[in-house]
Amino acid sequence: MREIRPRRVAMSSAAMAALIYFCSGASSGKPAFRVIAFFTAKEDPAHISFVHEAERWFPAVAAKYHFSFDTTSDWHNLNADFLAAYQVVVFLDTRPEDPAQRAAFQAYMEHGGGWMGFHFAGFALTPSAYPANWDWYHNTFLGSGSYVSNTWRPTPAILRVENRNHPATSHLPETFRSSPNEWYRWEHDLRQNRDIDILLSIDSTSFPLGTGPKPHEIWHSGYYPVVWTNKNYKMIYLNMGHNDIDYEHKYDATNRTLSYTLNNTIQDQLIIDGLLWLGDSLRPSIVRVPHE
Repeated sequence: MREIRPRRVAMSSAAMAALIYFCSGASSGKPAFRVIAFFTAKEDPAHISFVHEAERWFPAVAAKYHFSFDTTSDWHNLNADFLAAYQVVVFLDTRPEDPAQRAAFQAYMEHGGGWMGFHFAGFALTPSAYPANWDWYHNTFLGSGSYVSNTWRPTPAILRVENRNHPATSHLPETFRSSPNEWYRWEHDLRQNRDIDILLSIDSTSFPLGTGPKPHEIWHSGYYPVVWTNKNYKMIYLNMGHNDIDYEHKYDATNRTLSYTLNNTIQDQLIIDGLLWLGDSLRPSIVRVPHE
């Protein structure tokens, strides 16, 4: 088993005012919290591009806000002993497939661990390489169920903040323009789930959303949540995380990245504030009690 840690970020001496959540960590000279990001980065070039972007962006954010950020592509590290060293887990592009890894992640979340997931980390579709075969994760934890459809090509959207009282969204305007993304539609209506707190959705001014060429890849109406939390866990899911790629024209046998996710000041603030919220040691741990 090989752990990949390309960049470990130690605590710096940035202004304490920017670290209101993490005063105790700053004063002790230790990172306020530790983050481990899992990734696969083997299939879709757009997802691989996002992972590479995230490997550059997150360490810079970690240095500024005094937390540590590690990455690994070895999903065998998703076990109780390894996770015990981290307060937040990030899924950059996929999910675990091994039953033991899934069980370890569920136990980690049910005992107060934090989680941030991006885009394809929420994907499930039967039949596909990522079938809908993990009921707790997709139906209970995320609440979304299976993937149903998407927009194409990746385009920006006007996003509306549904809950401005949440720590992840408290610094956002009422609406803002996102980075380009491939947007997902889900099996379940998250508005009907009492455990789900929808933070952002696609504003109606975005329609039509997508460029095609297939008509069903252009959305003209509907309600589409794109960022949400589950009140029973320390978690946040963001549908962003699909960079646009020039699939049609090869450049030196590679696909050229046409757009990026982490280059939008407002959207970046959402991700940063969401991560700081997850890593806040003052927030009580959650031990989930199953519903009767």
